[in-house]
Amino acid sequence: MATKDTGTAADTGTAAVLRVGVVALAAGLAVLVAGLVLGGAVAEKVIPGLADAGALTRWGLPVSRLAMNLGAALTVGALLAAAALLPLEGGKGKEAPRLSRDALDYLRAASWAATAWAAAAAATLVFTVADVLGQPVGEILTGSELSNYVGQLPQGTALMLVVLLAVVVALLGRTTTTPAAAFGLLAVAGIALLPPPLTGHSSSAANHSVAVTGVALHVAAAAPWVGGLAMLAAHGLTRRARLDVMADRFSRMALWCYVAVGVSGLVNVIARLPDPAELVGTDYGRLALGKIIAFAALGWFGWWHRGRTVPAVADGRPWALTRLASVEIAVMAATMGLAVALARTAPPAPATDETPAEVLLGFPVPPPITVGRLATLWTFDLFFAALVVVLGGLYLAGVVRLRRRGDSWPVMRTVAWLFGLLTIVAVTQTGVARYAPVMFSVHMAEHMVLSMLTPIFLVAGAPVTLALRALRPARVRGDRGPREWLTALLHSRYTAVVAHPGVATVIFVASTFVLYFTPLFQAAMRNHLGHIAMTVHFLVAGSLFFWVLIGVDPAPRRLPYPGRILLLFVTMPFHAFFGLALMNLGEPLARGWYNAVYPSWATSLLKDQHTGGAIAWGFGEIPTFIVLVFLAFQWFFADQRQARRLDRKADRAAERTAERAARGETAAAEDDELAAYNARLAKLAERDQQARTPRRAGGAGGSGIPRAGEGDGSTV
Repeated sequence: MATKDTGTAADTGTAAVLRVGVVALAAGLAVLVAGLVLGGAVAEKVIPGLADAGALTRWGLPVSRLAMNLGAALTVGALLAAAALLPLEGGKGKEAPRLSRDALDYLRAASWAATAWAAAAAATLVFTVADVLGQPVGEILTGSELSNYVGQLPQGTALMLVVLLAVVVALLGRTTTTPAAAFGLLAVAGIALLPPPLTGHSSSAANHSVAVTGVALHVAAAAPWVGGLAMLAAHGLTRRARLDVMADRFSRMALWCYVAVGVSGLVNVIARLPDPAELVGTDYGRLALGKIIAFAALGWFGWWHRGRTVPAVADGRPWALTRLASVEIAVMAATMGLAVALARTAPPAPATDETPAEVLLGFPVPPPITVGRLATLWTFDLFFAALVVVLGGLYLAGVVRLRRRGDSWPVMRTVAWLFGLLTIVAVTQTGVARYAPVMFSVHMAEHMVLSMLTPIFLVAGAPVTLALRALRPARVRGDRGPREWLTALLHSRYTAVVAHPGVATVIFVASTFVLYFTPLFQAAMRNHLGHIAMTVHFLVAGSLFFWVLIGVDPAPRRLPYPGRILLLFVTMPFHAFFGLALMNLGEPLARGWYNAVYPSWATSLLKDQHTGGAIAWGFGEIPTFIVLVFLAFQWFFADQRQARRLDRKADRAAERTAERAARGETAAAEDDELAAYNARLAKLAERDQQARTPRRAGGAGGSGIPRAGEGDGSTV
């Protein structure tokens, strides 16, 4: 009878999940249709000289994109539930942590959701090619246009990447059984979210560096929020165990997702609609205003969850969450439909015509360079601004938690960390960031700071050590929280490989030559995503190398201090060689990019690149000196700590020897060894004292210099 009741409850829960899904899908489609009609995105446009792809493409493209976004959110949500929201099992003693049965079910659900995601992305790819070429879908499918234009259109390449990555998740989700593999699939799904927003209309908008980063952050935060809530509601409706743990973890994550979605959405609106009157005076603005209202409603739902439903679930009342979550899911689906309609609606055109250089840069070509303009011509880069705020906020939060607990944290480590973040701001938010895309010399100065100066101070801040001390252990025994996952990463084979001194040195040195002396540099400069990836690589490669040299944080392998100094002096000349190679170039690097954006007031392009080579050649002296100072202090204090440890050990051994002697016992081997060591030190000290004491002839004074024939067996 119990089995029958359990089966009936499961069937009832599954039916409830299906009902919620149908209602949410209907809400999303209804709002999508309304948005497309009100925004005029599906109206037939007769433009002389341009063909129309037809009504099927006008309606099919937004519908398939909505299906793709929903599939992506469900995939990410299912993987998130399996890897992070549900506690692990086992992990006691020598038993390895493992996924629970419910987590394995969510992995299988992620496989099915990823299959739907891949299918919707493939349909979106077909409709996108038809829309760009202005041809009906039938001609695209039967002709060669699809295969010819997928690699040529950025949107086509992005959607093809989504299809491939979603298929990988769909295939591996059926066989994955370990927590690490589940997190790996979650990372793959997170990467698959980014190509479409990074290559959409925002990449060609004014100030596209802010627009692209804002849209990518918006999507990356919305997917786990929407998908996680869907999995939480499904978990409650099917009456599965551990709903209280899952709800608590999701609630804390959802708050940060809400903040990220709100900030990125506000940045996007400001980038597209600089005039607030356009919110009510344009179709795009009215749809954006509707999305803002929906976002505020979702904020109310979140506040209610944290204040009412999460405590109710902890008290054993799961229906308090499922009823409200079902309504919230419908609102989320409607908001996603509105977002797709907004993406299909053209934003207001810029008030003035843009030059070709402005189209590529996203901002006007800066005026002649001066020191004052480098310091005052501020540029807002959303990615690095968010990075600095997050890194600084998390670090200070860790320090505050330690202080409240009564633990200490060295002030100089905090100063070093904040100074490192300040150097990031100095080269990504000031006039340096405005001139770096148009002048190679300024770009090289930015590169040198981010790869050879900033990492020194970030590594000296010991962020991993702070995290290990500040993060609390997992509440559920055997589970893995952030602290446990960080520890597992430090002990992983991947960390052991990349943190090897040889590997870290090769990454630090070779990647610079590979980047600048191949077409990668020009490709990275032409694309904002490539520019971000290039800059982040500078920062990560430098941090990895200096972690090996002066890192305070735990590491798989530690070099002795003489080895670190030797590695420093062996590595730094390679940057001088790189600078000399740039100074001897006969042809400019990335000629196509710089010919399009290089300012008319500057010197010749080749001369500017020679200046960049001189900066690379001379800059290496600065980090070398700083690292040597760090190493000198670390070596000195390490010797002091070692001496204090030996003294404490010797004192304890002497006390144990005295106690055993009082009891008439024989000294232990360790005590004998330390006693012999102390006796040897005393004998050496006595010998040194005798050598410094003057000897007299006949044993009573004298000059200390033996007379002829005395003491050395010599004769006159």
